[in-house]
Amino acid sequence: MKSYLKTEIGVIEIIEENGSIISIAGTDEEGEEDSSPLLSSVKKELSEYFRGERKTFDLPLCPSGTDFQKSVWKALLSIPYGETRTYSEIAEAAGRKDAVRAAANAVGSNPIPIIIPCHRVVRKDGSLGGFSMKGGIETKKILLGIEEKNRS
Repeated sequence: MKSYLKTEIGVIEIIEENGSIISIAGTDEEGEEDSSPLLSSVKKELSEYFRGERKTFDLPLCPSGTDFQKSVWKALLSIPYGETRTYSEIAEAAGRKDAVRAAANAVGSNPIPIIIPCHRVVRKDGSLGGFSMKGGIETKKILLGIEEKNRS
């Protein structure tokens, strides 16, 4: 099932499967929309996030990936709102401090950005690194800006 949400970073496509969110992605336009209580909840929580009213999400997630990717995505969920971590710190939190490049690849392949906050990961020198969602670094800057502004 799919739904769409217009936001300040563009249109977001939300995909639900078997009662869990499996994907969030930027898209150019809205398509045919399904409805479900979960999709409504996701749209509500994301709208609250973009208004600076929500700092955590309470949604069932089921991202598809390897065990290592899932451990990285779990580590991303522990990054507090308005804070950042380095790729090295994420690799260590995922149990493989020597696998920084693999952790960075896992961050970049996160299928549920924003909710699994890969935008909160930066390079060791503080530069933003990459961002796989539509809009790339500009989208990452917007998300970090929302959190910086509404941190307290």
